[in-house]
Amino acid sequence: MSNATELIHSIPVDPLTGSISVPIYQTSTFVQDAPGVNKGYDYARSNNPTRETLENIIAKLEGGVKTSAFASGLAAIDAVVKLLQSGDEILAVDDIYGGAFRLFTHIYAKFGIKVNYVDTTDVANVLDAITPNTKLIWLESPTNPTLKISDIAGIAKIAKQYGILLCVDNTFASPVLQQPIKLGADLVVHSATKYLGGHSDLIAGLVVSATQELGDQIKFIQNASGAILSPNDSWLIIRGVETLHLRMQEHCRNAEKVATFLVQHPVIDKVYYPGLISHSNHHIAAKQQSGFGGIISFTLKNDTEEAAKQVVCNTKLFKLAESLGGIKSLLCHPANMTHKSIPAEKRRAAGVSDSLIRLSIGLEHADDLIRDIEQALNKVTELAASENIAAFQ
Repeated sequence: MSNATELIHSIPVDPLTGSISVPIYQTSTFVQDAPGVNKGYDYARSNNPTRETLENIIAKLEGGVKTSAFASGLAAIDAVVKLLQSGDEILAVDDIYGGAFRLFTHIYAKFGIKVNYVDTTDVANVLDAITPNTKLIWLESPTNPTLKISDIAGIAKIAKQYGILLCVDNTFASPVLQQPIKLGADLVVHSATKYLGGHSDLIAGLVVSATQELGDQIKFIQNASGAILSPNDSWLIIRGVETLHLRMQEHCRNAEKVATFLVQHPVIDKVYYPGLISHSNHHIAAKQQSGFGGIISFTLKNDTEEAAKQVVCNTKLFKLAESLGGIKSLLCHPANMTHKSIPAEKRRAAGVSDSLIRLSIGLEHADDLIRDIEQALNKVTELAASENIAAFQ
């Protein structure tokens, strides 16, 4: 059976009514037959049939055993960190999502959990950075926003050798393009706000566990902490999953065309996209992913915030906004938006320069997107010309 067919038919028909659409159980509690005797549900924070259906679907898609759905991607990350205790250390990818950095640095550091940031694109760096207190390796692959690729299977072998948990943020790839658990990861995190939902109309997070034991621990944290996903948003993600395979195909096709255009443009310095042969770990991406995704980042030769703003403030189809993975194309300036919470020197060291721009390629026609970004890039040329004239005067 093809992945597309399996994906569509992983969504069950309602056994009670035969409804082909999963019902939304919009309820806070469930009537019990006697104290402690129920139909598998007692209180909607602990469990809900709509949320449970979503969790089962995602576990199957990711090749995991159990999934827990949360009210945001950061709530999902928070649940994973709660597996640790004071004195433990996290070895994290250096080019990390700004929200994860903020959570690690400003919340969990004061509870005695230390984070070491490492360039995980080289497996040797991971091995060298492990200490006796390392209990969790945190990867994004591809990373946000410079699209770094890490060898998940190679790092998983090291993690297992040292008895360290490996968690992979799979948001950029989605389970259609990459399944980290099959590569050896213990946990997979998603901001389901992005590709899984796919329509920029919800906030959600998911944690997929490779084992029942880990799944039960995350489920306990979900219930104890209470950051659960609502029934309606659970249903919206289920609906998004129905078209995930087709959407990801088109996101990838459009992104490859836009990336090919960008590498030839004279004002652009670097283009970050795993599908380009020039990408440093293209060969690893080709090995562990079935497609290269819909996110592209690039820097300008004029590496200034002003130059970047000339681009991001002058597009017509690309909308300037946080987030990604929706059907409409978005762009952002990470230094001032998604990664502003990361200190400038640390941000730049990870490759997030002042002119870096991140594109989330949507489902519009690729030619229209290319024309739009081209006219915006021309504003940088105009800016440079005006600066030269001013200098001459």
